[in-house]
Amino acid sequence: MKLRSLGFLAVLFVAVAVTAAVAQSAQPVLSRFLPDVAPGELVEGADAWGPVRSDVPVAPVLRDGDEIGFVFITSDFVGTTGYSGKPIHTMVAVDRDARVLGVDLVKHSEPIVLIGIPDRKIREMAAGYRGVDLVAEAARRGSAHDLNIISGATVTVMVIDDGIIRAGLKVARALGLGGLEAETETGPVYEIDRTADAPGSWTEMEGDGTIRRLSLDVGQINSAFEAMDDPRAARRALTEAPETTFIDMQMALVSAPGIGEAILGRADNANLQTWLQPGESAIAVVARGLYSFKGSGYVRGGIFDRIVLIQDDVTVRFRDRDHRRMGPIATIDAPEFTERDIFKIPAGQGFDPTRPFRLQLLVQREVAAIEKVFTTFDLGYQLPLAYRVEVTPPVAPAAASDALETEADAQSDLWRRVWEGKTVEIAGLAAMLAVLTAAFFFQVFLTRSERVTYWFRMSFLTLTLVFVGWYANAQLSVVNLMALFGALTTNFSWQAFLLDPLTFILWFSVAAALIFWGRGAYCGWLCPFGALQELTNQVARKLRVPQVRLPWGLHERLWALKYMIFLGLFGVSLASIEQAEHLAEVEPFKTAIVLKFMRAWPFVAYAGALLIAGLFVERFYCRYLCPLGAALAIPARLRMFDWLKRYKECGNPCHTCGNECMVGAIHPTGEINPNECLNCMHCQVLYQSETKCPVVMRQLKRRAAVGSTDVPRTASATIGQHPNVQARERKEGHV
Repeated sequence: MKLRSLGFLAVLFVAVAVTAAVAQSAQPVLSRFLPDVAPGELVEGADAWGPVRSDVPVAPVLRDGDEIGFVFITSDFVGTTGYSGKPIHTMVAVDRDARVLGVDLVKHSEPIVLIGIPDRKIREMAAGYRGVDLVAEAARRGSAHDLNIISGATVTVMVIDDGIIRAGLKVARALGLGGLEAETETGPVYEIDRTADAPGSWTEMEGDGTIRRLSLDVGQINSAFEAMDDPRAARRALTEAPETTFIDMQMALVSAPGIGEAILGRADNANLQTWLQPGESAIAVVARGLYSFKGSGYVRGGIFDRIVLIQDDVTVRFRDRDHRRMGPIATIDAPEFTERDIFKIPAGQGFDPTRPFRLQLLVQREVAAIEKVFTTFDLGYQLPLAYRVEVTPPVAPAAASDALETEADAQSDLWRRVWEGKTVEIAGLAAMLAVLTAAFFFQVFLTRSERVTYWFRMSFLTLTLVFVGWYANAQLSVVNLMALFGALTTNFSWQAFLLDPLTFILWFSVAAALIFWGRGAYCGWLCPFGALQELTNQVARKLRVPQVRLPWGLHERLWALKYMIFLGLFGVSLASIEQAEHLAEVEPFKTAIVLKFMRAWPFVAYAGALLIAGLFVERFYCRYLCPLGAALAIPARLRMFDWLKRYKECGNPCHTCGNECMVGAIHPTGEINPNECLNCMHCQVLYQSETKCPVVMRQLKRRAAVGSTDVPRTASATIGQHPNVQARERKEGHV
């Protein structure tokens, strides 16, 4: 009993610790990565790093003992979240004149860079920042260099660029580099006047600055690309007449109640104000013309890569969760627009709606089959004074520095906002888990009908694949388990691992399922790639693709492969978690689920080969190769309950369940191997089958024979009978 209790505690500990894979240390990011980078690789001639400063997370760059600059990580200063939803950690060195000495991409989780973009291209892009003058950047409030956007990685490159420039400016101001000084508020402080009304005419709102406009024609766009260094851009000029509208884009701050009501109407404005939380703002963007400011990238990656909001050092990129389509414009004289959208600026970004900001439009032009060049245009906005009211800033107490928000508070606020933004996904996953739990607890009733069980399973697997996998990208991976051991050696933070709500919920459910049902609850029902394998195999069966059944001796020995793979990956992770992550490509999850096969051909071919093998050997990858399945199988024997019913005749002489088990988890002697069982419930369907189970058929035949002779029956005669037999006898009046 003590051993079982210890096992129970171990499972809970592992479940909690596994989620720490995404945990971040409270110490500066620079402290974690600085020992792994040689000074000479980042800055030519440098030979040592100085100690990380206590006031600002930077470290001196030394050459022969002399300080020649400072090094920092961008994510210590600004948000650098990209497509992956995780920070992009870029190491940057600057000199005392605020010029960039070197750039290195030290850590990221961007799928497009990990899989489709050669590392050489990223390093060439990073090398292009050497010599960038941050003082000039601060003066321009724009780009002081030519941004080399790599085709296919638009958002990733823009996030890296934005992080380098904004973080560099913050470091330069904090340290007084290049003569820059920290910006201080010298003018009056405003807040939005919620009682101010906007004019009732679109024309009037354009005239007083309530609505701002950016209008570009084809001639202007062609001229902009002709001025670029790439001659291919000029050769692919637009052929429409120069005066043709390329884009006519207009913007207004609709979170100001008066503006929102004038443009959206009373009802839609009320819905908007309900959607916005305290501290959040929203802009309406409308446009017409040849070019779309939305594009289609947000459909694939959830992020709008053609527009970005910029205010001083604040940059806001909009994701699909921050977006709403806009209904008809309320003003009668408003032009017809082909695109009408509302974008929310979440709280905590540092955005002040009463101060000037700009919406930057990225315009792209294809110059080759898979290459594009880019240029940008700005739509500036300043909320008119009529919608602002001056306020007296609060007097800070003497000990204000001691009352500043702590990092833990900031992280807590962040994960709460993340959970709020994932409300739909969380609710959907919670509903799925509730339905699956009910199915497991009441599986005796569910499995009475083979047809109902089959279609319930196919429907649930389809939902797992489409919703959990392709939509929410909540595919668990062995990488989470490997990162566990690294996380345990650093400071643990609950707020940090809560940043990924669906992963947290899934890992928590896996921990609970290990106690009740073993690994089958996840592997058999909630794994998107497992669902993809089974669904494609079902299609293959309908098309009469022959199914291959390996000899038991070979099948049993192949089980060991996935355990060997897991132990190998685990061993490598102890030396290098990065190397282990690359080797973890043995999992096809990223290719088939996260990236939906939009990847380099070797990865697609590998995932395709596994799926093809699964057409002939059901769940081929799950059976023999999955390291995640192996890791979950190890504690599977610690489960506290055994829900799968068996007869003493199972395995001797009957082998029906063993022959029909989709993953061959039933031994020839009749025992179910909990390490391999996926809890598909098919054996429980057979347990009650009146047409396949010999035990049930024999009981039915015996009762039919006894009933035909009208022999008196007693309730005690039903003891040990199959529930279907008892139900039939109750119906016939025998019991």
